[in-house]
Amino acid sequence: MHIETVARICHEVNRAYCEGIGDNSQKFWDEAEEWQRTSAIEGVKFSLLNPDATSEDQHKTWMKDKYLDGWKYGPNKDPEKKEHPCLVAYNTLPKEQRIKDALFQSVVLGCVEDIIYDE
Repeated sequence: MHIETVARICHEVNRAYCEGIGDNSQKFWDEAEEWQRTSAIEGVKFSLLNPDATSEDQHKTWMKDKYLDGWKYGPNKDPEKKEHPCLVAYNTLPKEQRIKDALFQSVVLGCVEDIIYDE
């Protein structure tokens, strides 16, 4: 499977998890904004290049990418303003948010043997 397919799976696992904790704001992959799909693809690439990275490392890289794209901390996720409440140190994230990082990595590492590296 291609990296984008793994990113789609990660996104859908995240969406399902969010629904499970009462957050129905996540769109299906095909309806998600380009920035969100790109973020998932970049997250997959990071996990593949850094298989021993921690969930905290994954979060730091996600934050770096967000900051480089002009995002900043905000109390609510707002793509128009480029604000996100998870742009904080990993150890200050709520447990539910830390679980999302761990789930993402687990999906990537579970798929690693089937990934096609031609993108």
